Amino acid sequence: MKNITFVLFILLIFSCRNQTPDVYLPPSQKDNVDIKEKLIDVNKQLVKKDSIDISNYVTQKGWNVQITETGLRWEVYENGNGKKVELGNHISLEYTVGLLNDKICYSSDNEGVKTFLVGQGGVETGLEEGVLLLREGDRARFILPPYLAHGLVGDGNCIPARASVVYDVKLVAVEK
Repeated sequence: MKNITFVLFILLIFSCRNQTPDVYLPPSQKDNVDIKEKLIDVNKQLVKKDSIDISNYVTQKGWNVQITETGLRWEVYENGNGKKVELGNHISLEYTVGLLNDKICYSSDNEGVKTFLVGQGGVETGLEEGVLLLREGDRARFILPPYLAHGLVGDGNCIPARASVVYDVKLVAVEK
């Protein structure tokens, strides 16, 4: 009797194990997996399209940009000789922000110099990544794909949903 109870107990344990999602998911969960996979595919296609649009823009302008692992395009076109930017630095930028259609959205001429603490957030992910590549006095261009800029929604003002953003910056000051 003990042996039969033990065997039944073992069978019960094995029957309660987690099952593989493809075979044992209820229909509603399978639908969620299918939707998630389709969204991932759509997102990959959008990222690819954005990359092509940015590459065409860069070619049209004749810029010599580099590309980071995240997809940020950047070019220093005038070298400064000041301190290199590090996380935790407080920086000041003169800037122009535009779109790939050359529409200017924001400028330090109208908005004032942009100042922020690097690594604190509060600015576009791509801008924060880009300034970490600079020295005080550098003039540079950053082209941020939507996922490094304002994403799916835009900024609610001048930058539309899913827009790539072009920054032209001069790093005015780097302070600890």
